[in-house]
Amino acid sequence: MYVKPSSSSLASVNVGETPNIGPRSLSDDEMTRASTVHDNDLKHEHDHDHTLDLDADKEKEDLEFAAAAHHASDFPDGGWRAWLVVFGAMCNTFSTFGFVNSWGTFQAHYQQTILADSSPSTIAWIGSIQYSLVFLPALVFGRLFDLGYFRSIFLTSSVLLVTATFLVAQCTQYWHFLLCQGIVIGFACGGIFGPTTAVVAHWFKLRRGLAMGLVAVGSSIGGTVLPILSKNLIPTVGFPWTMRIIGFILLLTLGCANLTLKRRLPPVNVAGGLLNLQAFKSAAFSVYCASAFFSFLGIYTVLTYVSINALESGISENLAFYLLAVANASSFFGRLVSGVLSDYCGPANIMIPFTATAGMLTYAWPFAKTQGALIAVVVIYG
Repeated sequence: MYVKPSSSSLASVNVGETPNIGPRSLSDDEMTRASTVHDNDLKHEHDHDHTLDLDADKEKEDLEFAAAAHHASDFPDGGWRAWLVVFGAMCNTFSTFGFVNSWGTFQAHYQQTILADSSPSTIAWIGSIQYSLVFLPALVFGRLFDLGYFRSIFLTSSVLLVTATFLVAQCTQYWHFLLCQGIVIGFACGGIFGPTTAVVAHWFKLRRGLAMGLVAVGSSIGGTVLPILSKNLIPTVGFPWTMRIIGFILLLTLGCANLTLKRRLPPVNVAGGLLNLQAFKSAAFSVYCASAFFSFLGIYTVLTYVSINALESGISENLAFYLLAVANASSFFGRLVSGVLSDYCGPANIMIPFTATAGMLTYAWPFAKTQGALIAVVVIYG
C-alpha cells in the first residue's frame, strides 16, 4: 500500500539537497582498514606474479643448461678418431710454429755468413714477416673454413711450404730469403695453422683445453728439434742440404697431417661477409683481439734475438745457439699444463698471468749477462 509522506517530513528536506536514503558513509577508521586490506591483496598478487616470474626464469635457465649439456655431449671429446686429429694438428704446429720459432738460429747464421753485409734489423724483417703471415691469412682462411673450404686450402698450403723450404736452399741474396723464407713460408704456414685449431674444436668441447695444449706441444717439439738439427747439420753438410733435409721432414709431417685431419661439423653460411666486421660490436671480443694484437707484437722478441744476444754477451757459440732450443723445450711443459688448467680455470685466467710473466721477462732479459742468468730467463720464458 502506498503511504503518502507527510508534509513535515518533506519540509525537513532542504531544497536542492539529496535526501540520505542510501547506505551510511564509512568512518575514517573503516576507510583505513579497507585500504589496508586492498593493499595487502595487491601485494599478495604482486608477490605471486613475481614468484611465477622467478619460476619461469629458473625453468628457462634449466632448459638452457640442459641444452648446453646436450650440445656438449654431441662432441666426441675423445676416441681414436678425435685423438688422431690431435696428432695431425701436432704435426701441423711442428711444421709451422716449430719451424718459424727456429728463426733465431737462421738469424744468427745469416748475420755471420750469407747476409753478413746486411744489418741485424734488416735481416730480422725476414723473420718478422714470417711470424706475421702465420696469423694474418687466418682473417680470410677462417671465414672460408666456416663456408666449408678446408681440404683445398690445407693441401695447397702444405705443398707451398715444402716447396718454399727447398727453394731457401738455393737462396743467395737478401731478397731471395725475404721472398721465400719470409713471405712464401709465412703465408703457407698461415694457410696450414689457421684451420688447424678450428678442426680440433670440431672434435673437443669439455676437454678442448687439453687437446689444444697437446697441439701446442707440437710447436715445442719442432722448435726444439729443428734448431738443434740445423746447428749440427750446417757445419757437416752445409746450409743448402740442411734446408733440404728440413724440407723432407716437413714433407713427412705434413703428409701425416693431410691424412689425419678431418672436419666433423657441416659448413655454416654465417652473416657478415668475408671479414665479418660486425663481430667487433662486442666490447669483450674487441678488447680480447686488441690485447692479443699487442701481446704478439713482442712475444717473439726473445726467441728471435736470444742466440745473437748471447754471442755478443760473450757466451760460448756452442751454448748460444742452443738457448733457442732450451726455450722451446721448456715451453713443452708450459703449453701442456696451461691447456689442462684452462679446462678447469678458464682460458683467460691462465693466459693473463702467463702473458704478464712473459712481458716482465722480456724487460729483464737485457740485464741477463751471465750464462746462468740467460739460461734462467729462457727456461722461465719458455
